[in-house]
Amino acid sequence: MKQTHYVAREPDANGFIDYPAAEHEVWNTLITRQLKVIEGRACDEFMHGLERLDLPHERIPQLSEINQVLGATTGWQVARVPALIPFQTFFELLASKRFPVATFIRTPEELDYLQEPDIFHEIFGHCPLLTNPWFAEFTHAYGQLGLAASKEQRVYLARLYWMTIEFGLLDTAHGTRIYGGGILSSPKETRYALSGEPEHQAFDPIEAMRTPYRIDILQPVYFTLPSLKRLFDLAHEDVMALVAQATALGLHAPKFPPKAA
Repeated sequence: MKQTHYVAREPDANGFIDYPAAEHEVWNTLITRQLKVIEGRACDEFMHGLERLDLPHERIPQLSEINQVLGATTGWQVARVPALIPFQTFFELLASKRFPVATFIRTPEELDYLQEPDIFHEIFGHCPLLTNPWFAEFTHAYGQLGLAASKEQRVYLARLYWMTIEFGLLDTAHGTRIYGGGILSSPKETRYALSGEPEHQAFDPIEAMRTPYRIDILQPVYFTLPSLKRLFDLAHEDVMALVAQATALGLHAPKFPPKAA
């Protein structure tokens, strides 16, 4: 597993996490600027979820506050985790309707980008859509699939997750909108994803699983769903048969340069 220099903050006996003032300031900076950037770019379902969560701007929210809303809407909860967790733990959590949240926030030096998912990425980027039953159902099914999958199959499932939950786009009556949390928690990627620069492909799960990606660059290609319900429908398909087809067909050539050694 990759190493990180971040350390997740521990709760007290009552489950309360005490963050220093400087970290609340980082949260305030991140949420204030990102709310402006996603306007007219995020899908309606995401915006409705944000409204339901009613995230504080002046401080980092407590996980119990998020759990209250998720529990009442889709039965999900968030679970405190260290900065990085193994695949096995990740799938176990999703399979039990718990979304992992690392209880640390990026430093001001890494304000625009960090490779580890921090509390802003997880709560602002992903939790709004966990109030949506279609998205929540797919995420739950994905966790169950991952638990039963082999190491090789999990690599294909990881690409499916990356191209949907992290970096997915959506066709809407208002044009293309964003639902992927990896995009919506990044000001640069939010603007870039809907620009004319990257390639947009109609979503096909097999194609998504055959598409290589790098985590440290802006994505060269995004997959666009016809509607968010497509994820719900996919959750009820034989996804592992699709994994087998993708494996047999093999990977596409990368649309990005190799990472420098």
